[in-house]
Amino acid sequence: MTFEEYLISKKIDQNLFKNSDSDLFHSWETMFNLIHPVSFTEQNKFIVNKIRRKYPMKEGLNS
Repeated sequence: MTFEEYLISKKIDQNLFKNSDSDLFHSWETMFNLIHPVSFTEQNKFIVNKIRRKYPMKEGLNS
């Protein structure tokens, strides 16, 4: 699973997230590439929910 696929699965708009909070985006991308997706979710569970609400993916779009 790629980081892009992960964000889609969590219904997070990748472009909006990347353009609005690039430091956190790149930090997450780096961490995601180093650990298993389940571990990433466990370590960032509450933050993922905040990011999902802040940068929601539009209905019907995949990026």
